[in-house]
Order: sequence, then C-alpha cells, then structure tokens
Amino acid sequence: MTSVLKRNNVTVIGEGSKVLMFGHGFGCDQNAWKHIKNFFIKDYKLVFLDFVGAGKSDLASYDPQKYASLDGYVTDIIEICDVLELRNAIFIGHSVSCMIGALASIKRPDVFEKLIFIAPSPCYISSGDYTGGFDQETIDSLLEVMEEDYISWARSIAPDIMDAHNGEELTSELSTSFCAIDPLIAKQFARVTFLSDNRKDLPLIPVESLTIQCSDDMIAPVSVGQYINANTRNNTLTVLEAHGHCPHMSHPAETVHAINAFLQ
Repeated sequence: MTSVLKRNNVTVIGEGSKVLMFGHGFGCDQNAWKHIKNFFIKDYKLVFLDFVGAGKSDLASYDPQKYASLDGYVTDIIEICDVLELRNAIFIGHSVSCMIGALASIKRPDVFEKLIFIAPSPCYISSGDYTGGFDQETIDSLLEVMEEDYISWARSIAPDIMDAHNGEELTSELSTSFCAIDPLIAKQFARVTFLSDNRKDLPLIPVESLTIQCSDDMIAPVSVGQYINANTRNNTLTVLEAHGHCPHMSHPAETVHAINAFLQ
C-alpha cells in the first residue's frame, strides 16, 4: 500500500465523500492543479498524484519497459484506486492523462463513473480525414530536437503551449515544471505521448465523459475535441474562450465552471 502511494506521491485532501482524481499532463506534476483545487475542496475528496518521473514521485520506480506505452501509467492509476479503495470516482485529466484515464476506465469500469478531459487528444498526428494538429514530419523533428537538448527545447516550447498571451508568470511556471523532470524520463514520456494513437479506444469508453477544449490550442485543436465527441458515447463537448493548452492554469474560473456544469 505505502509503496504504491509513495511511488506516485499520492496526496488526498478535501471534505466531501465523492472523489475527484486528478491526472496531470506531460511536463507537469500535481502542482499544476493548485489553480483550481480550492474550488472543489469543500465538496469533494481530492486525490492528486505525480506520474513516475514527475514531481516528487519515486524515480527509482521508473522502468523503461513498463512505461514504454501508456499502459504502464494506466496500471499505476488502477493500483492507486485499489489501494485507496476508490469506486465510482470522477477522473479529471489534462492532455495525455485524459487517455490514461480513459484506458483505465475501459480496463476497470468500476473505478470511475465519469471522466473529464481537459485539452485531450487521442492522436497528435494527422492522418487521412483526421486532423490531429501535427504531421508526422513535425513530430519527428520535435522529438529529434528534444533528444539533442531537452532543457532548451522545454524552455522554447513552454510559451507556445501555455500561449504567451496568458502571461510570463504562467509561462515561467510551466517552463520550470518541464525542466524539473529527469530528461531521460521526459524524452521517453514525450515519445510515448506524441506517438500514441488511441482513436480506436474512444468507442470503448464505458462511462459518461466531458471534453473541455480551448478555442485556440496548438497541441490539441478544436477539431480534436470534435472528433472525440463524435466517436465517444455519452460525451459532452465544451469549447472554452481560453487560449493555450493549460486552461486549468490560465483560465481556472472558466474551466471550473465547465466542470461544475457537467457534474451537477
């Protein structure tokens, strides 16, 4: 029990009986949720975690083979739910963790009763009629630059991911978070993230879900949210006025409003 919670630096706070579990995106850790957690702390029990390699997770637990696909992270989510005896919880994911939560719900339908996706993408590479936001050449180039100098890459891409219009403070916060991750782990997680294709899994999601998409997001354009909505049963699509890929950080009130509208 302790090893699972320590591995993912699991934190549990809040006063409610209903559980919200939060999964962070690539380059972040559970601190990314600090901008919205106080909106929920009185009405829900909140479970935060760091994926292995991020934040204060146990780096010694990192296994390149286990985490060579999203399945390793899915296993961790399910183990955390089992240790905490969570059933019918609500999973709130950002970016890549949206698909991690979705896959966990497919594998174990009992752990989550609802899924909330913030800036999700089932596939980042455009193919045929599907517009994912990137072509294969761009992704290959991105991963190549990252391999050569991860820190410089992280600092250069943070303003685009956050959207510089959201301010230097948030851009700096995201850049610092990116640079705090072990570069070797970050490189593998990036490769797993950007090369994953979970489009075929969308129709298998067994529970109700909400897709929150930003109106201008270089990582996950509105077309991706529309694709998820069209191919996922019982999915609601909400497009925010917010720009950038991290609305829970840059536009917390608008993000919380969308979440509450879905939960009520």
